[in-house]
Amino acid sequence: MTIKYRMCNRCVLDTTATEIEFDEKGFCNYCTKYLNKAGERKSRYNNVTNLVKKIKDTGRGSKYDCIFGLSGGLDSTWGLKVLVEQGLRPLVVHMDNGWNSELAQNNIHNIVEKLNVELHTHVISWSEYRDLMQSFFDADVIDIELLMDQAFTGALYKQARRYKVKYILTGQNTSNEGMGMPKGWNWYKNDKSNILDIWKKYGKLKKIKTFPFFGTFEWLYCKYIKKIEWIRFLDYFEFNDDLVKEILVKDYDYKLYKFKHGESIFTKFYQGYILPKKFNVDKRKLHLSTKILSGQITRESVLLILKEEPYHNKMELSEDIDYVSKKMMWTDSYLHEYIKRPPVGHAEYKTETRLLAFMLRVKAFIWRYLRVN
Repeated sequence: MTIKYRMCNRCVLDTTATEIEFDEKGFCNYCTKYLNKAGERKSRYNNVTNLVKKIKDTGRGSKYDCIFGLSGGLDSTWGLKVLVEQGLRPLVVHMDNGWNSELAQNNIHNIVEKLNVELHTHVISWSEYRDLMQSFFDADVIDIELLMDQAFTGALYKQARRYKVKYILTGQNTSNEGMGMPKGWNWYKNDKSNILDIWKKYGKLKKIKTFPFFGTFEWLYCKYIKKIEWIRFLDYFEFNDDLVKEILVKDYDYKLYKFKHGESIFTKFYQGYILPKKFNVDKRKLHLSTKILSGQITRESVLLILKEEPYHNKMELSEDIDYVSKKMMWTDSYLHEYIKRPPVGHAEYKTETRLLAFMLRVKAFIWRYLRVN
């Protein structure tokens, strides 16, 4: 059945988002849910002192009191600055999967050097990462970035366990990426079984040695046995893109990216070209809707932005297509043929989503039991 096109009257999410619903005012369920949690987010601002004290107390006598994930993007760079200003002693972890832009490398170097913090970079063998990526392309699944997200998570937890650190802090924040992701726009990030099954079906290498796989059981072990907490640190502070950019550029020689997630050449290409062309997903709608709701940009301005293609510079798009194709060792026709093929759901392959759902039901049952007794 064809769904009549409609856009939310408050944000800019539309009927390309799965399971979207509208109330009598034309406001969608995604932005309504986000705004309903506004009070919960603001209450965190008053708890940052207690959080910092707890992290410091737990890490007393250790070389590091927290692990911090740094991509080189705006949010994580600002998060590291704020963290150090709070007197915390992080081990900064960066994931190198072969797609860092030159700007990102410079931004990472500058902020680490100026803040005088130690950096650990986990490097994945390019031949291994390319083989994993090619498997995902051949499988026609949507969440190619599942690979990077899981690898980064695995690397952070690995360092936390190595140094017996109980807190992993990130620059993730609800001011820029707080709205719920529509179903089907990505996949469960700890689904190690999904990655391995796709790779075993399409991969060419016999072994993968440098990729830090991190599945549901690893997550349960780290969270409930090792008691490692994952904290979106910037959610404890007010955040405004324009002010953050001004300070980082002025005081830390930060160079701005043209695209969101421009620190990664592939992420820029993936969100700006692959998602809209093959999967009819424009993630700008989600990111910019969050910024509308957090008061960082007007809806009118966003509507003007969305009139342009994600790649509004055709020469830059052509350069990125050429760069990605050469790096992935594609034939001249591969990308065109890939875009034309129909998408395939991640659920067509082995998955840990059922395991996750079962564990969440068990958790809910235990909590209900404890409240009653």
